[in-house]
Amino acid sequence: MARKTSKKSLKKTAIVSKNEKGTVRKKHQAAKSSTKKKFSIKRFFSWVKEKWIALKNKIVSPDRVKLHKSFKRSYREDYRREIEVPGITYHALKTFKVIFNNWKLFLPLLIIVVVMAIVFIGLMNESTFQQFQQVLNQTTEQMGYGDIGYVAKAGLLLISTVTTGGLSSAANETNTIFGVLIFLIIWLTTIFILRHRLAGHNIKLRDALYNSLTPMISSFVVFAIAVIQCIPIFLLVIVYSAAVQTDFLSTPLYALAFFIFAAVMIILSGYLLSSSIIAFVAVSAPGLYPMQAMHTSSDLMMGRRVKFIIRIISLLLVLTITWVVVMLPLIVFDLLMKNFEWAAGIPFVPVCLLVMTCFTGIYITAYLYLYYRWMLDYEEK
Repeated sequence: MARKTSKKSLKKTAIVSKNEKGTVRKKHQAAKSSTKKKFSIKRFFSWVKEKWIALKNKIVSPDRVKLHKSFKRSYREDYRREIEVPGITYHALKTFKVIFNNWKLFLPLLIIVVVMAIVFIGLMNESTFQQFQQVLNQTTEQMGYGDIGYVAKAGLLLISTVTTGGLSSAANETNTIFGVLIFLIIWLTTIFILRHRLAGHNIKLRDALYNSLTPMISSFVVFAIAVIQCIPIFLLVIVYSAAVQTDFLSTPLYALAFFIFAAVMIILSGYLLSSSIIAFVAVSAPGLYPMQAMHTSSDLMMGRRVKFIIRIISLLLVLTITWVVVMLPLIVFDLLMKNFEWAAGIPFVPVCLLVMTCFTGIYITAYLYLYYRWMLDYEEK
């Protein structure tokens, strides 16, 4: 009997121990599952945080220049960045010198782009230029000035031709697209030539034309970003046209409000475009993506935009003087030659205007590229 009772008791104790083990295991699994759920939520939030930081660092690199902080006062010594570049006069003359020293490359390039512009865009008709001249003569006679002389007439013809957009035969969407493509060819080829010539390499124009057009798509992306940054100016033009049609500017208070609005829009677009212009130069470097070029140019221009805008204004002044010095004698010569019947149909002035336009594109590219190189060579302390 003792054995039987001992076996039964052993069975009961074994059953009890199994039940206890089962309950302990269930409790352990429940605790484990609860701890797993807690850790999974933490892991999810930590994963989201890591992805957000990685995305933020990809869009805005932590190594980029940051002169201002949100909700904190910025002192002048914190955001002021010095840069040592040559003066404005030296800059303008150096650009002419670089172009003329490499005339064996730039002269064939100028001829090629002029021919492309004539073929794909067209040339201003000689009759159109003569119509400008006839309208100018009738206007001066009606105003009682009589014969104003060849120099004054040439100056007015130059101003009227350039300001009215009379450099091509007709302005439409196709001509605009071809004009942008030709400008990109001038831009990329000129930068390629300058990059290799300033490095001391001997290259041919064939190599420049074949190899410089590689970053065409990247240049288009930067160009599209620059067009988006011009939206405030486009909005200003639309508002101005509507204000003129509705006599909105006749009231002094409304005119002052429009002036403030125009100043804000121009400053906003100028602030954004200042870095995009440099990015348009930087993106021509081999292997540089558009957004990397935008970030690099933004870092270079941080705290230096006012100086760059002064350079752009001086560039416009230099180009104006160059056009007056070159084109006025040519227009006077054309007016003198038109006294002969055999020279009446020769499009001398339209060809000269197109050549000067293409040369202006080369000069602007060289001017901006030299400034970009000086900014890169400057070692900030």
